[in-house]
Amino acid sequence: MWDKIKAIAFDLDGTLIDSVPDLTVATQEALAELSLKSCSEAQVRTWVGNGAEMLMRRAMTHALGSDVEQTALDAAMPIFMHHYQENLEKHSALYADVHQVLQTLFDAGFKLAVVTNKPYRFTLPLLNAFGINDFFSLVLGGDTLAKMKPDPLPLQHLLHEWQLDKEALLMVGDSKNDILAAKAAGIASIGLTYGYNYGEDIGLSGPDAVCEQFSEILNWVKPTK
Repeated sequence: MWDKIKAIAFDLDGTLIDSVPDLTVATQEALAELSLKSCSEAQVRTWVGNGAEMLMRRAMTHALGSDVEQTALDAAMPIFMHHYQENLEKHSALYADVHQVLQTLFDAGFKLAVVTNKPYRFTLPLLNAFGINDFFSLVLGGDTLAKMKPDPLPLQHLLHEWQLDKEALLMVGDSKNDILAAKAAGIASIGLTYGYNYGEDIGLSGPDAVCEQFSEILNWVKPTK
């Protein structure tokens, strides 16, 4: 199976970049502006993965102790977006070996993409800030297509754009959303243990391989150049 891989889709938050510190600041500042109870970084780590709106919904539900009305959430989103724009790259960091591994795969001729549920407006600036944008020929945000992970549509889009058979594409991510999307698209997946997965063991989602460090990807996908 691994010998047939020609292209790799990477999740962003919790896979390439530890972005929770900045997401936490943005969430805390948004809650403060809304006069709502604050939250901790540890809590935000369990809330990310389903896009910005779900993050804010979870934060507001926690603060209120009850479900959030959609009208209140709609009013809160521009506030959160503003604060995240102001704190996009202040405290975030690349995980160990990410740049080196991406360089190795890129030099070996693999097609690389980012498939994230983060809004596209934040995705490209973050990739540029950490000097990894040039590795990727396609970047899909959570709002690029009609559906986002765990729906398979983003991965199906890659297969179509790159004219690949399913066995040629690999999904690498830290969340069950990544693994579920890969399974639904009929492609292989690698689950990373160090990211954000709602406090769950990524292995329970059934990826084809589990890696504790980003560099271990090269144990499965071995460049031939």
